[in-house]
Order: sequence, then C-alpha cells, then structure tokens
Amino acid sequence: MFKSAPSDKGPFYHGTKANLQVGDLLTAGGDSNYKSGFKMNHIYFTALVNGAGLAAALANGSGPEQVYIIEPTGSYENDPNLTDKKFPGNPTRSYRSLAPLKIVGKLTDWVRSAPEELQKFREKLAQGNGAIIN
Repeated sequence: MFKSAPSDKGPFYHGTKANLQVGDLLTAGGDSNYKSGFKMNHIYFTALVNGAGLAAALANGSGPEQVYIIEPTGSYENDPNLTDKKFPGNPTRSYRSLAPLKIVGKLTDWVRSAPEELQKFREKLAQGNGAIIN
C-alpha cells in the first residue's frame, strides 16, 4: 500500500470547494490550485483535518469550503512538496497518490484559518516560491 513508508494509516482528509458525495472518487489529473495551467499527476490528501480545511480555503472555485474523509484506493507516498525535499519529515502529514481517493464521509466542523492568515498564504503562492514536484 505504501510507496515510501508514510507514517500515517488514517483517517485521511481532502479539502476542496467541490460539492461531492459519499462514494465519489477523487482522481489525479486536475488543475493545480497553486500554479495556473498546471495539471497535477497525483491527488493529494492529509491526516490533519485543519490542513484539509486550509487546502479547501485555498482551492480554486467559488463554492463553500468542503472537507471530506477519504480512503486511498491504492498506494500513496509522503508528499515531496511538503516533506523531506523541502521540510524534514512530514510535519504536515501530507500524502499523494496516483490512485483515486474514495470519499467515505464529510466533516462540517474544523478550525478555519483567519482571513489575514489566508491572505499571507495566497501572497506566498502568488510569488511562486518553490517548484511543484509533480
């Protein structure tokens, strides 16, 4: 199940603005939320509810922030965009997979980022610091 020995076995979460249902599959190949015109080879998720909430807040789209409980359907690895290539270990408990993620539930309560914190994240993303490891 693991490509690079992730330390977590779940539960896992995915944040987005898409309105999805239990049983739906999230798949790789979508547009990046962080780099315009860039297709992602993987689908990303985290073991931190608030991390998924932050991803939902930063996601493209106009819908409300959504945090889904997911199960990987195949192997997954530590996300190199947020782990050893850029930060030691995996402090964000972030992962990625080539295989779909199955939605098994939806959360309605998590700690949402303050507007000024979101603005700081958006400014960093706009500066384009760091290449996406795809």
